[in-house]
Amino acid sequence: MPTKYDAEFRTRALRMLEEARPDHPNRMTAVRHVAGPLGMSAETLRTWPHREIVGGSPAATAGEVIEENTRVSREFAELRKPNEILEAASVSLAKEPDRPSTR
Repeated sequence: MPTKYDAEFRTRALRMLEEARPDHPNRMTAVRHVAGPLGMSAETLRTWPHREIVGGSPAATAGEVIEENTRVSREFAELRKPNEILEAASVSLAKEPDRPSTR
């Protein structure tokens, strides 16, 4: 059965992780460095949501991230449409041998 950690412990562990991060070559090394002395699994600490250290407010939730990704995907699709139209037009124009060259 997994151990439940209270909010204060989680906040402290995440703060320690953020403080240790600059001293390590990558995030996972810092996670292992912090998790060991706390007596917890590095994988548990790695999977916890990150919190902004300033103010201790939670970072974007999974739902917010999904919403943002959906919004960006829609925006990207809309921006691709003009490019696809221009590509199709240029292919069409290139196939017409009777068109005079603009050079």
